[in-house]
Amino acid sequence: MDPDLQAIVTFLESVHPYDSLPRDELVRVAGFFSRRDVPAETQVYDIADSLEGLYLIMQGGVEVLDRNGALVSLLSARNSFGERGLLRDGLAVTRARTKTDSVLLVLPVDEFQRLLNDSPPFARFFNRSRSTEARNPDIATLKVSDLIARKPLDCAPDTSVAEVARQMRDDHVSSLGVTQDDKLLGIVTVRDLSNKVLAAGLDPRTPVRSVMTPDPVSLPPSALGSDILHIMLERRIGHLPIVENGRFVGMITQTDLTRFQAVSSAVLIRDIVGSDSVAELAAVTARIPQLLVQLVGGNHSHEVVTRLITDIADAVTRRLLAMAEARLGPPPVPYLWLACGSQGRQEQTGVSDQDNCLLLDDAVTPGDMSYFQQLAKFVSDGLNACGYVYCPGDMMATAERWCQPMRVWREYFRGWINKPSPEAQMLASVMFDLRPIGGNAVGLFQDLQAETLENASRNSIFVAHMIANSLKHTPPLGLIRGFATIRSGEHRNHIDMKHNGVVPVTDLARVYALQGRLTAANTRARLLAAEDAGVISASGARDLVEAYDLIATMRLENQLHLVKSGRKPDNYLAPSDLSDFERSHLRDAFVVVRTMQSALGHGKGAVT
Repeated sequence: MDPDLQAIVTFLESVHPYDSLPRDELVRVAGFFSRRDVPAETQVYDIADSLEGLYLIMQGGVEVLDRNGALVSLLSARNSFGERGLLRDGLAVTRARTKTDSVLLVLPVDEFQRLLNDSPPFARFFNRSRSTEARNPDIATLKVSDLIARKPLDCAPDTSVAEVARQMRDDHVSSLGVTQDDKLLGIVTVRDLSNKVLAAGLDPRTPVRSVMTPDPVSLPPSALGSDILHIMLERRIGHLPIVENGRFVGMITQTDLTRFQAVSSAVLIRDIVGSDSVAELAAVTARIPQLLVQLVGGNHSHEVVTRLITDIADAVTRRLLAMAEARLGPPPVPYLWLACGSQGRQEQTGVSDQDNCLLLDDAVTPGDMSYFQQLAKFVSDGLNACGYVYCPGDMMATAERWCQPMRVWREYFRGWINKPSPEAQMLASVMFDLRPIGGNAVGLFQDLQAETLENASRNSIFVAHMIANSLKHTPPLGLIRGFATIRSGEHRNHIDMKHNGVVPVTDLARVYALQGRLTAANTRARLLAAEDAGVISASGARDLVEAYDLIATMRLENQLHLVKSGRKPDNYLAPSDLSDFERSHLRDAFVVVRTMQSALGHGKGAVT
């Protein structure tokens, strides 16, 4: 064998993933590499250059810079670079230059692509997205559109109840949608015909509009199956219409659900709905860590896991509100209980505190405030007993500041926007994640949200301050291909996967939502909506979503391991517990986040 080829073969045998290739294949691949001796301080490629292949450092050091000249990585022997551009459109998304005299090996594009297609270890190493093993579908994680058993069956509002009964008999169904021009007006069920027609002795010619349930609760086809379970359990209904942009597209019934096996989140919701005391609720939420183990261990995507866990917190909150109203009597004015933080974004994991507030109708009087103070205390104390501990920063409805009428909330947001002090930036960041949980005044929040997004997005100074605030949390990247871990204390040599992992992405997504006046609160939904609205480029959005998916998934997997080892879940991960493969991919994800932060900080929406 040629000495130069033998040297490359020997080197590749010590580099993953080449070390996983059969010997004959490794020798063949080694023959495709070309060797480049590159002096120090030489540019290897610039942003948007066409890449000639995958670079592998045999000797020396290479620094990778973003488009703003910020250092992203300092690479050494056995590190690859250029793969991000090759996996996209073949154009470099960073610039690379040698730091010292270096020997670089270059694998041609065609051979790189062939290995991606033919070698699973190679594909796994260079593909940042997380694959999942095949699993049996369950109702909680299926889309509603996958659960619709048949085409929509409906009738016109002037159809007689006798004709409706015959149609149900002939089609072997227990309900129909009542529609006009494809728009859903209401639903009618066998129980309606029994209770409202037969029992009341109505004329069989009575139009169905007289006995239907008008404006029923509904879901879009994009909702999760868990939404069906939770609504049916909480509202004690057996028929749920599916509506898309006002158009009736199908009906889901309890009979349909027997075709699927629900995961335990639905069981927890059922038990929450049936609880009559805070102690009973706490017994239910004590099972959340085991639910996390089942969901993460079943390879469910992180957004599904956190959504299901958040649904439980929502159900507990609504049950506590119902208990409070039963104790205190009906509220004197309409109100809305809102969650912020991770619950507001529907991103709760196995460890969460509570962040909430009360929005009251402007008709509230000073004498009414005692009612809402008592309601807030009952619910907040109940949440704490259920494991959603009091917020250390007192961002709770029990604080007078966060239990206010609509006019005061308007002034809050106007003040934060017009005078963006450090405290205002922090408060605005929290409050831009608000999501209604309970109460009877949803319209109040919709008006406030629309007004606030409009005013905030037009105020360039406020947007600039929000951008600066979003860059305070940075990924834990060390310069020499490692991680910047915590240096002392209980979590020494660990990474904080919340504040230095998911929070930097959450902060970026919040700014994108502000810039695009997007109403979504969920981080992943904000990133996708920002791409659709043109706030960030398609390539930037794809990179950031993939990076976020990996970071959020590894955070949940770490919590799973903690629970299985008998410890409480937290957000601290030791890089030493990861394989080389996992460390490499996690670091690559952090590099993407840092790159997007740099682009935002320099006034650019994305890396193109």
